[in-house]
Amino acid sequence: ASYRGTVNTTRSGRPCQRWAAQTPHRHDFRPEAHPEAGLVGNFCRNPAEEDAPWCFVAAADGAATEPCGVPECPPTAVSVP
Repeated sequence: ASYRGTVNTTRSGRPCQRWAAQTPHRHDFRPEAHPEAGLVGNFCRNPAEEDAPWCFVAAADGAATEPCGVPECPPTAVSVP
């Protein structure tokens, strides 16, 4: 998923860590290493091509990553003449 919106919290409501930060969670998804992934601010993204956008959690306790609560777009109706 190539999400580029501004959601910056996980499904459980936890704030996301900035992609450029290495605390509280160290990671290899640095913006300069993945310029095509849109890793700006602390917005949810999917640089690892998982099932849904996710982020590193901006807290040292609990899981390092969580999926984000990005609403899915409704399916588009296609009319065939």
